[in-house]
Amino acid sequence: MDIISVNDITKTYRQYRRFPGLIGSVRSLFTREYIEETAVRNLSFSIKEGEAVGYLGPNGAGKSTMIKMMTGILVPTVGELRVLGSVPHQARKDNSRQIGVVFGQRSQLWWDLPVKDSFDLHKYIYKIPPITFEKNLEFCVELLAIKDFIQKPVRQLSLGQRMRVEIAMALLHEPKILFLDEPTIGLDVIAKDQIRQFLRTVNRDKRVTIVLTTHDMKDIEEICPRMIVVNKGSVVYDGSVVELRNRLGNERQVVIDFREEPGLIDMPGITLLQEEGLRRTYSFAKSDASVFDLVSRIAAKYPVEDASIESADIDSVIRRLYQQLAEADLKRQIG
Repeated sequence: MDIISVNDITKTYRQYRRFPGLIGSVRSLFTREYIEETAVRNLSFSIKEGEAVGYLGPNGAGKSTMIKMMTGILVPTVGELRVLGSVPHQARKDNSRQIGVVFGQRSQLWWDLPVKDSFDLHKYIYKIPPITFEKNLEFCVELLAIKDFIQKPVRQLSLGQRMRVEIAMALLHEPKILFLDEPTIGLDVIAKDQIRQFLRTVNRDKRVTIVLTTHDMKDIEEICPRMIVVNKGSVVYDGSVVELRNRLGNERQVVIDFREEPGLIDMPGITLLQEEGLRRTYSFAKSDASVFDLVSRIAAKYPVEDASIESADIDSVIRRLYQQLAEADLKRQIG
């Protein structure tokens, strides 16, 4: 069953054109010219109940615009959009009871009040039955480890603590869909792991549908089996993370520890990715040569202490996809 259905959605923004200088300001009083910018173009996809889907794209690809249309904040210019069987902007009140939303740069908590007070207010607004509220609160408190600071004012929380509280609050009314926009931005490794583990549990055990936008590819790899990638407002990939890795992950990485500073290593087929003291991380195409040949060639010329091999991570795969998109755009412009 499709819980979200997007058919040929287009969102166009219309803005006044401003003319430069004093004369331009006077001209603007008498002449109205408009500039139209298309944030989302002929977008179509569907998401089934219980899926966890990563919604990705470069900056300016229209990700936040699409999330806002699915939550009913924005109205599409053209196309048909249904969430939980309803048109989001026409059924905002009813839909809000069945969705949860967490924006990494926005807060729904009361800044000067204890966290528990925000939870109690949420219970009142959503008319959550007391038994349901206590059960869901206990579930979130335990899995997100927020018991130690639930009585603290929000302003005293660290960023990681606040994000865990934001996610807990978005789930207290048992939403069917959870929209997450950059939920782990700026968090440390431990906080990210706690949030990822919690979201996996919620998706698996409670069958909450998750739609996640993020620039941290580790979030996608650990939470979402499926990803939708958009570029310039259009879908360029819709499928599994595994499939995309198999298609584009033809690079491997080798981490080499040197006994002493090797200087610049100029060798065909390898690219320096990272440099940490005497440790270097290189990428190379699988088809160029075996990793043993590569390390042997380097060890013959440079003081190698140790070496390890890794498959290309999801960041490398997505980076390669974006590079292909940029190259295709350049070819269209030239052609």
